[in-house]
Amino acid sequence: MKVQITAKKMQLSPSFNDYAEERLSSKLDKFFGNEANAKIVLNTVKNKIILELTVEHGGMIFRAEQSADDKNDALDACIDKIIRQIRKNKTKLAKQLRDKSFTDSIEPAPDEQVDYEVIKHKSFELRPMTVEEAILQMNLLDHEFFMFKNAETGDVNVVYKRADENYSVLEPRK
Repeated sequence: MKVQITAKKMQLSPSFNDYAEERLSSKLDKFFGNEANAKIVLNTVKNKIILELTVEHGGMIFRAEQSADDKNDALDACIDKIIRQIRKNKTKLAKQLRDKSFTDSIEPAPDEQVDYEVIKHKSFELRPMTVEEAILQMNLLDHEFFMFKNAETGDVNVVYKRADENYSVLEPRK
């Protein structure tokens, strides 16, 4: 597994890099093997460490975020969250990735098996607007996300409100 670590507003010791690579390999290699890319982003907010772990493999993206007093604890919690995501969605992931490692490496927890049911379909007109207009519209509707056609790029984008009360934009990769 290829690991990339980025730290914002803090310095990392080489021992954390070694710890992160060892933990990711020992816990997640059985699911992903060497083909996966893992990105760790560390940040400090109000004396807490916020760790974001993103694992990309076979077109699927797994993401977990955790805040803690210690970066090692935050990393371990994120790894556990990703393992729970894999367990919960084991059947669907096996079909999606066509990877035998998902079917053999972990047993699904009986209470975590989920079937998705779409209960509503909604269609609407995508109007060209700026990101700021889309955020305003989302807030006026009191939604957590809003899909729109970006007036600058012409692409379909999604804005959403993050847990830290900031906003993010999802854009298609070209």
